[in-house]
Amino acid sequence: MQEYIYHMVPRVMVGQELMPLNKLREMFPQLYERYAKKYFDHPERPKLLTKEIPKLNCLWNDVLHFLPIHPYHIFNVLTELDIQTKEKLLFYKIPIQKLAHNQNVMYLYSKENYKGPAGELATEDIIPFAIDEFIEIQQIPKETIDYYRMENKKGKNFGVFAYIPHVLSLGHVNVNDVEIITWDQI
Repeated sequence: MQEYIYHMVPRVMVGQELMPLNKLREMFPQLYERYAKKYFDHPERPKLLTKEIPKLNCLWNDVLHFLPIHPYHIFNVLTELDIQTKEKLLFYKIPIQKLAHNQNVMYLYSKENYKGPAGELATEDIIPFAIDEFIEIQQIPKETIDYYRMENKKGKNFGVFAYIPHVLSLGHVNVNDVEIITWDQI
């Protein structure tokens, strides 16, 4: 059975390859400025730009970040909790084999080891990633659902990918022939 990872479709993209933010800075400075803005919406988030990823020996923005779960599961939980969402959010549905030429790890993003955007990544939350053993996650972690409830009560915007494991990939990914899906449909 084919397994997939998912990446939000950028609103503006040059070419057919997803590339890390730091690569965008070198090649397309205007795009870098556009996509780096999200790191300045909270006083601690700019520190993500210099956060190191253990085992890959690179920075947070030297890698591509992928969801190992169909985004519908996220949309569905948010909807069940009556949290307003963008219905037609687009994602690339990328066959896992597209990462074969990259260095990859799984970032577990565990609540117990997460130290906030300014904190270091816990080495134990970065685990080896074997493409041939990968199986998509089928369920949103309980910690994520609890986080949604808590943050929604505060009435602020919040990250919808909190405490969901991520595949971190050092390299680029061609998406020329990749299916684009909306997160409101499975």
